[in-house]
Parts: sequence; C-alpha cells; structure tokens
Amino acid sequence: MAYELERDLDHVLAHTEGVWGPVKGTNIFVTGGTCFVGQWLIDSFMWANRRLNLNARLFVLTRNPNAFEGRRPALKGDKAIEILRGDIKTTKFPEEEFRFVIHAAHEHSAVPSSANLEGTRRVLELAKTRGTKRLLYVSSGAVYGEQPVEIEMMTEDTVPASRITGYGEAKRESEAWCLGASDSTLDVVIARLFAFTGPYLPLDRNFAAGNFVRDALLGGPIRIEGDGTPLRSYLYAADVAIWLWTLLLNGGAGRAYNVGSDQAISILELAKQVERVCGVTRGICVAEEAVEGVRPKRYVPSIARARTELGLEQWIGLDEGICRMFNWRDSP
Repeated sequence: MAYELERDLDHVLAHTEGVWGPVKGTNIFVTGGTCFVGQWLIDSFMWANRRLNLNARLFVLTRNPNAFEGRRPALKGDKAIEILRGDIKTTKFPEEEFRFVIHAAHEHSAVPSSANLEGTRRVLELAKTRGTKRLLYVSSGAVYGEQPVEIEMMTEDTVPASRITGYGEAKRESEAWCLGASDSTLDVVIARLFAFTGPYLPLDRNFAAGNFVRDALLGGPIRIEGDGTPLRSYLYAADVAIWLWTLLLNGGAGRAYNVGSDQAISILELAKQVERVCGVTRGICVAEEAVEGVRPKRYVPSIARARTELGLEQWIGLDEGICRMFNWRDSP
C-alpha cells in the first residue's frame, strides 16, 4: 500500500485543531528545520495553515536552503514558508517579530559543545529581542544519562545518572539556559525526545528502527549490531508532531515533558516486528550472544505528565508506524 502523507497530516490536524488559535497572523521561527523533527513541523504547519486559514508564517533556518528545497520542491510554492540561509551561531536575524520560537537544532558531539551552547544563546537573544511569547526547546532523553536497569521508566523528575554523554550534557545545560531566560514576558517549555519511527527518519545513522527498515528495503537480512536485549520504545512521527505543537502552544511554562512511547520493546523484538510487517524472508542476524542473567539496558520514558496535563497519547501503534515508514521509503 502506498504511503499517503495527507493521511498523517489529517491525523495531526484532528488532534491539534483546538490549539492553533494563538498562531493566527503570527510568525514562527524554527531552527533544525531540515532534520527529522523539523520536517514534520514544517509539513504539519503548512497543512494547518492552509486548512484553518491561520495566515501565519514559518521561518526556517538552514545552512543550505538550495539543497533542502531541492529535496522538498513543494516548499517553494508556499508563501507561508520562508527558508533562511545561515548558521544559528552567526546568522543575522530577520527584523520580523516572532511570537513563537522552536529551537530544534543541535549538533551531536562527544563533549559538551560551546558551539551548541552558543546556538542556544543566540536563540534566546532572538526571543528576547523579537517579542517572543513562547519558546519550545527540543531537548533529549539523553539528559538523564544511562537509565538504571531497576527503573522501569524515566520521569521528568528522574535524577540524572553519573554517566552522561557529552551530547546529554550539552542538552542539559541548554535546558538550564532556556529555563533561566523564562520570565513574565517569555514562557519556555522543554521537550525531551526519545526514539521514533516514521518518514524522514534517517536510515544510515544510529537509529535502530531506521537501520532495520533500510535492511528490509534491501531484502534483508535484518542486522543487529549488539545482542538485541536493550529495551526501547517508539513514537510515530505524526504523533510526535501533535505532541510538539501541543507543547509549544499549551505546555506548562517552565515544564519539561518526555516525548515518546511508554511501550517498551527489545531491539530483537523490534527487528522481528520489522521482519514481519515488511515481509522480510532472509531472517535476522544478531552480532552478539546475550549473556544469561544480565538485566537488559533500558531507555524508556514515562509519559504520564504529557498524558495527564495535556491529553497526549500514542495514537499510532508500532506495527502501523513501521508499515508507513517502509511504504514511504519504498515509494517511487
């Protein structure tokens, strides 16, 4: 079955129609618009803007607008989308006011990066000088560090572990900067992202779902680099878009929210689901043998805060998410 983006965008609109009111006639500034999350924000904004007659504009900062627009020709025909060339650390900001800002850009690095933190500082400068009322900082579950195996799910109040990556440290420090800039004129909301499936997810990076779908598209086998025991959970891309727009527009000021699924599944079971859903016949190759008696590592969020405060859920299940991702990648 062919993938239909419109079906996903209708799903996003059905669950966000009531939150878009404050966006009418305003400008939104987005960093990281060319990444997985950013592209879903762009698509869902365009869909809502047209159907709800929001008369809003989305300004998207990217280092290479020509390459991005080459991949996304529909953007050229939408006057509500303004693609800006530049690096957040050095670019000259547009003169427009931006009622809303989404900071989703961040470079993965082995140590806390001054460049990443400089990007956050500049975004806060933009917010303070352009009349911004609400800022969504797109962070990561990496801020918690390594999840203790005895903790089933990490809540937003989980104390960070002693072992944390440089990427997690940079995200955690950027969170603190953003929250420190919050005042009576600027509301800041934090989104801590976990693992996802769906269109635009890279197939050639350290994302198990993307790697497995890539293997399926090649006819298999599906390859697991480790022993397949670690536990993860996966939220589908269209649901991610619902969550992020809801957090930006309705999230509690000064609050952090986990963004993901609370349905844990092992890497091996994920591979089996991809194998079944995508019709792979060449099996699964597991690089390492599991050690008996060793409890598997976990990376699973609690989503109770988002569920109880904002009514957010995982509406599209893992099987369907894998199917849509496979069909999108398999489309001509």
